[in-house]
Amino acid sequence: MEHAVVKIDGSTDREVSLAETVFGVEYKEPLVHQVVCAYLAGARSGTSSQKNRSAVSGGGAKPWRQKGTGRARAGTSRSPLWRKGGRAFPASARSYGQKVNRKMYRAAIRSILSELLRQDRLLICDEIQLSEPRTGKMATALVGLGVTGRTLLVTAEYDANVTLSARNLVSVETLEASQLDPVSLVGSEHIVFTEGALRKIEEALQ
Repeated sequence: MEHAVVKIDGSTDREVSLAETVFGVEYKEPLVHQVVCAYLAGARSGTSSQKNRSAVSGGGAKPWRQKGTGRARAGTSRSPLWRKGGRAFPASARSYGQKVNRKMYRAAIRSILSELLRQDRLLICDEIQLSEPRTGKMATALVGLGVTGRTLLVTAEYDANVTLSARNLVSVETLEASQLDPVSLVGSEHIVFTEGALRKIEEALQ
């Protein structure tokens, strides 16, 4: 499978070979949905915590005697019905994480990449090199590549100039190839890979 390599000015003069096992697989929507939901669930903090009637302070003494007052019987002043009482069904700290096998996770990434390629939303750039961090230069480069809207830039290694140049562009996200995740892929209109990042991803997914 061949795909054009785009230069920073938008021109193309050669093609690169793509692995059929990574970029030519069937799109499996149920699998992608499951993996994306699991990824988002794992990002939840799950630290919400409230106290029940046994956890709140006080309430050890019986407020009044059992009979003879005319009032409803009460054994503690920390009942959920009372002011300053504990919660009847308190929220407790929990993990929202869902188990996803490594095989499923990689299959979902391959499925997403293949669909992005079929929809012509995946670009392979020769390289993105900036001598200094400049937002204007990054914006000009993206215009030259012909990408608009939410864009994901994937580089082989961390590049401070690229990351800092794109940081102030609200619709642009940068990732290293080793940090590629399904949520960033499905949430972007265009994906731009450097050739080095492409090889790293193919190696990891094959």
